[in-house]
Formats: sequence, structure tokens, C-alpha cells
Amino acid sequence: MRFSFLLLSLSSFLFTNAQIFGRITDMNNQALANVNIYIENTYTGTTSNEDGFYVLNYEPKPNETIVFKLLGYKTIKKTITSNTDLSKLNAQLYEEEIALATVEINSKENPANPIIRAVIANRKNQKEKINNYTAEFYSKGWIRIENAPEKFLGQEIGDLGGGLDSTRTGLIYLSETMSKIKFIGPKNFNEKIIASKVSGDDNGFSFNAASDVDFNFYNNTIEIGNQIISPIASNAFDYYRFKLEGVFYDDYGNLINKIALTPKRATDDAFKGTIYIVEDQWVIYGLDLYISGAQAQIPPAKTININQNYSYSKIDNTWVLLLQNISFDYAFFGLKGDGLFVANYSNYNLNAQLNNNKLSNEILVFDQNANNKDSSYWKNQRPVPLTDFEKQDYVTKDSIQEIRQSKTYLDSIDAKNNKFNILNIITGYSYSNSYENKRFEISSPLNSIGFNTVQGFNSNLKISYTKQIDEYRKYFNISGQINYGYSDDKPRAEFNAYFKLNNIKKPTFYFSAGTALNQFNRDNPISKNGNSLSTLFFKNNFMKVYESRFANFSYWQELFNGFTAGTSVKFEERQNLFNSTGLSWTKNERPYTSNNPLSPNNVGSSAFINHKITLVNFYLRINFNQKYMSYPGSKFNISSNKYPEIVLNYTSGLGADVKDYNFTHLRTRIFQMVDFDNKGDLQYNLKAGTFFNDNNIAFMDYKHFNGNQTDFSFSGDYLNSFKNLDYYALSTNEPYIEFHSEYDFKGYIMDKIPLVNKLNFNFILGLKSLWTKTTKPYREISFGIDNVGWGKLRFLRVDYVQSYRSSFLEDTFMIGISL
Repeated sequence: MRFSFLLLSLSSFLFTNAQIFGRITDMNNQALANVNIYIENTYTGTTSNEDGFYVLNYEPKPNETIVFKLLGYKTIKKTITSNTDLSKLNAQLYEEEIALATVEINSKENPANPIIRAVIANRKNQKEKINNYTAEFYSKGWIRIENAPEKFLGQEIGDLGGGLDSTRTGLIYLSETMSKIKFIGPKNFNEKIIASKVSGDDNGFSFNAASDVDFNFYNNTIEIGNQIISPIASNAFDYYRFKLEGVFYDDYGNLINKIALTPKRATDDAFKGTIYIVEDQWVIYGLDLYISGAQAQIPPAKTININQNYSYSKIDNTWVLLLQNISFDYAFFGLKGDGLFVANYSNYNLNAQLNNNKLSNEILVFDQNANNKDSSYWKNQRPVPLTDFEKQDYVTKDSIQEIRQSKTYLDSIDAKNNKFNILNIITGYSYSNSYENKRFEISSPLNSIGFNTVQGFNSNLKISYTKQIDEYRKYFNISGQINYGYSDDKPRAEFNAYFKLNNIKKPTFYFSAGTALNQFNRDNPISKNGNSLSTLFFKNNFMKVYESRFANFSYWQELFNGFTAGTSVKFEERQNLFNSTGLSWTKNERPYTSNNPLSPNNVGSSAFINHKITLVNFYLRINFNQKYMSYPGSKFNISSNKYPEIVLNYTSGLGADVKDYNFTHLRTRIFQMVDFDNKGDLQYNLKAGTFFNDNNIAFMDYKHFNGNQTDFSFSGDYLNSFKNLDYYALSTNEPYIEFHSEYDFKGYIMDKIPLVNKLNFNFILGLKSLWTKTTKPYREISFGIDNVGWGKLRFLRVDYVQSYRSSFLEDTFMIGISL
């Protein structure tokens, strides 16, 4: 029975009880969820669950008052006396009587508008009031799936951890988090996770942290996939229409204005719903807002709802957030369901003595024992009681986990999955030992067939073995592959070994040796499949390669937060290669160009003298003000947009048996993304470098620039390549500067164009430039449309590109993938 847990609160002594229990219903005795229950004039509180039950972990004192508050209902108060039965402190709430405001309406002014203007004017003052605080945070979240299919994209999905019932409906994720948070405005946020629990994973860490749901509507924008305009942003009237629906008085006698809001344009990055404003104080009393997944540019989501409830303290004369609910429903590729994440804030200290110097860049840290708290801990500390279906999910999945972690079960699953079937000839084969965390894989040569004019048709056979040593991503991998060219009739083999020692500073060793085909540009701007298609169907053999017999050793790790360094030593024996086939699937009689990028029309020419050389490289990446999250045994870095990322590289070619081929190459890269709230974001990538002892070095050691001679781009890396540049036309061994930039307006422009705004496209402006010592500057300007596709499938991008060198060169359209 749902009421049975109330019996747990019986106590012989009223004021020695450290918990208050109860159930909250409406006038029809129906459960009310998300009710704020807190001690008056404090920030100590809790929330009722979906069944209306609550538990307040607090030792009450005589004459203290408990407040029960829910948007849309009258707030009620109960004062603690010696006769109060805290084991049955139930409450019944009645709907708020919303009266139409008595206002003077004229044709020039909407009565809601001056209220919103007053709140906007007070935004700065309110943000300063809550600019410095500590608090306790609890979150419970679940995601449910309905009528799950047996297969997804052709793959069996099983029972999703044991949470599905006979109708294949159930929870696929359930977790809880308890943490302590510190905040110094405007953006310094630190969180320590005290307890974390994930259903069906006793070693799991929940991802519903306070930092992920820090939605402050006093800011101009709220980041939910996209930057969404706040209803009280400085430019709110450019995006919203407001309507005063009525007023009521709260328990303190404050007049509360209920205001409905709708976006001016259906595709704007704006909410619809209701916001409640406190008259004269001009602050948020609560809000209930919705946005579509399309507006937030989160394709799987249909609708996202944010509900916030604020509490007032006479002592601090401040309104603060006590409750936040985020709910959503989704539908994607036949999968559908919903989810809910409840966030409860309590025990604020608005006068905490904090300063920026004492807050580190560690924005989130898990206590070492956060995921080892037992059931008694959660029973006593959990501020929001579990519902029946949540309790059942924990019981079911925890028992299933014990079975599914056993060697017997894992061996049985492996025995099934390790069986060879006829499709493995095409897809490859893998063999797993899940209990010992081992995996063996062999690829299919049929799945890696390509074509180039040096090898003709060619394919790879790769064998790989991986051993995960512990749960903190310490592992090693060894692999080998053989590539065979059917036209040049030559096999080439490679061996690789990769060993990561831990997942904090991530010290990593890498060794490789063998014989390989390398593009002259080590960034490999031409994909294997793209080259195969352009060669066979259009007779454009853009890929130019040489043979490398090599041995390479590399090591890298993070030295300290924000600074990662690495070094490598590579010995290479380099040999020229020549076309061995003229096969083509087109009637075009034009001959293939040579494999020499310096002389494409001279079929038998060589790009360099065959030679041996040793390459030594030193690498340093700097992320100033890098934030990070600390998990037991792991560290996850988050780059800061406040400062650019800087990469420094030193490469030296030593001991070449062709004396002129020794060289030194210094280069740097500066990258940054600048966020302009709802107006989009700017990204830029600046590269520069110079050579020493470079009079006549081998062509593969030149600086090559990532170009594109096709009308397609499927790498998704638009900030690292030119859209309309020949692959080797401007390669240099002299000083150079390369610049890429893109401004993504994120719907800021397209959403304001009638009819076009229904397409939900994004406009992107691109500017690129390249300067070398001996050539005229090369420039590109592009106009792109992103988020192109059908329904929820929006991964395409189309660009119109113009290129210049002193004057206009050419233009083209390019289709690509947006990742």
C-alpha cells in the first residue's frame, strides 16, 4: 500500500523526530506532485513525489511553520505545536482563485507589458542578490520507453537492462544525486556529489548533476540544446507576446501576476507557457514553460517542459529557487517515451564567505564513496520519496544485475554472441570474454575495399585485441593489419600497440611499425571512399601517396590541468610510388594524372628522392581556465570559451641520407568559440608556422593545406579545411598563416524570414584565408545552410563558396555533413 511507509515515522517523542512525513492531495483527494514543503522563512525544504508523498529531513521546533506551496494552488501553512502529529502531517490544497486584474486598459499598452519591463529592469539587482551562495541539491531522474521494438536499426535491443514489462514498456534509466553546491556569479559553479545511485548499476554515476540543470531565467538565454531566450531577457519583447491572465495574493499578502507568454514566431528560440511575477518586488514567483524539440534543435525531443517554484525568506528578503522539474517526451526512429528530472534545492546560505580565488576549476567532483552508499543511507537522507514504480525498478534491476555480473551469465551471453554466422564474412567477427574484459576482433576484407591508381583495388584485414584492466579506463590494445593491392600485387603490414595507464592525467604509450601508404598531406584530406568514387566514376585521382617503412614511438599525458604535452620519435624509409592501373568506370578518355603532386601531367616523374629520415616531434596543448569534472579514477576536461586553446608543435627531421632533407618546422594553432547567446556563435581557427634549414626538403615534409576539389565534404570538420582549394596547389616550406572562421547564427536570421522560418534552418557565414611568403593571398567566403534534412533527420549542410586570389577565381556549391 502507498500509505504503508507512513508507519515508519511513528515516534514516542515529538521533537526528537528528525523527519516529517505526509501526503498532499487536492480537493478531490487526488495526489499532488511537485509541491514545495519547507520551513517558513528558511530554505530548508523538500518536494512531494508523483504519488503526493513527501519526507522532510528536519528536526522541527515548537512554533515553527511548515509551508505547502504549488503553482496554481493556494499556499497553506501548518504551525508545529505539542499536539502536532508529524507522522501524519498531510495537507490538502485548493486551486488558486485567479481574479482578472483591475487595470486601466487602453489601446496603447498591454497591461502585461509594464510588469515584464519592471522585471527586466530589476534583473541585475536580483542577480546580484543571489550572486554568492552555497546550497544542498537533490535530483531524481528517470527516462521511460513505451512499446519498445525488438530491434533498432536492425540490431536486437533486448530488455534494456531488465526494465521492460510484458508490453516492452518501462524505465531505461533511473538515478538519484545528492550534492553540495557553491556559486559565485556570474558563472563560477562548483559541485561535490555526496551520493549517487543508478538503478541496475551499483558502480554507476548519475549524470543529473546540478551544473547540468542550472537554468537561471534572470540570464538573457537558457541553454537547452540551443540558446533559448528568457521571457525576461533584455530583448524579450522582440520574441514574446505577453497577456495578463489574472492576479492573486500569496501567503505573505504579495500580489502575484499570472502572465501567459507565446513566441512572436513559431520557430523562434522562445518558450510558451506561464510566468508568475511578484508585484512591486518584480521578481519571479514561479514559471511553467514549454519548448519544442525542433526549437531547441534537439531532434529526438517532441516537447520539453521546465517548471520552477521560488520561495521567499523575510530574513534575507530574497526569493530563491526551491524546485525545478524538467519533463519531456520523445519519438525517434520508432522509439518513443518520456522522462522527468526533479531538482530540489535546500539549505541556502546567501551570505557564504566565498571568493573566486578559493573556487578551483574543478566544477564537479564525486566523493570517493558516492556510489557506495547503502539503502539505509538513502532511506534516511533521500528528500523526495520514491514512487512505487521507482522502488520496483530498483528492486528488479539490482537483482538482475547480480545475476548478469556473474561469470556463468556473462559466459552464456558471450557464447551466444560469439557464434560465427554468414554475415560475419561481410561485417567482420568479434569474440568477447566479458567477465575478464577481453575482446578480440577481426575485420572483413570485403568491408574495406577501396580503389586508387597506385594499388588498383585494395582491401584491409585487421586483427585487434583489447584488454580493459580496470573500471577506470586503464587498458591496452594491440592490433595488426595487412593491406593488399591487387594491381601492384603487393601486401603491406602494420603493427600497433596502445597502452593507457590511467584516466586522470591519461599517460599513454603508443608504438607502431610496418609498411604503409601515406598521403603527402599527413592530415589525410582525401577519404578512401571519396577517392574511390571520384577515381572510378569521374577519373579524378586526387589522392597522391608514397610508401613508408617505419617505426614510431609516442608518449603523451596531461602535465597539469589545462596543459597536455607529448613527444614522438619516428624512423621512416620513404619510397616513391607510381600508377599501376588505368581502370575506370567512365567513358571519359582523359588519362589519369600521375602520382606526383608536383608534376601531375608527367606520369613517370618522382616527387622526391627515396630516402631515410628520423622525425622528432614535441607537442604542447594549452587550455587556459580549463574546467574539469572529477570522478573516482577519472578526470573529464571541459574547454573554456573565455580563452582560446593554443597548440604548439616542434618537428625536426634528422639524419636524412639526403642531406638537404633535414629540416625544422615550428607551428602553432589558436582556436576559440565565442558565444553570443541567442545571436549564435563565432568559431575561429588560426594557424601559423615557419621552417628552418628548409632549402630543398622532401615534399611530404612541406606544410600542406586541407583543400577540397569535390562538391562534397563528409568529414564535418569545416574549421580545418578550405572548401574550394586544390589539395597541393599552395603547399609550402616557407612561413605561412592560415585562418578559418565561421559564424553560426543558430536560427537568428532564418527564423525571422516568413515561410523560410518553417524549415528550421540555420544560416552560417564562413571566411577563410591563406597567406604564404611567395604566393598571393588566397581567400574564401561561404554562405551555408545548416540543419538541413527531413523531419528529425537533420544532419546535412549546403554551402555556396566563392574563392579569390587577388580577384575572383571560381564558385561552387558544396554538400556535406554537419556533426
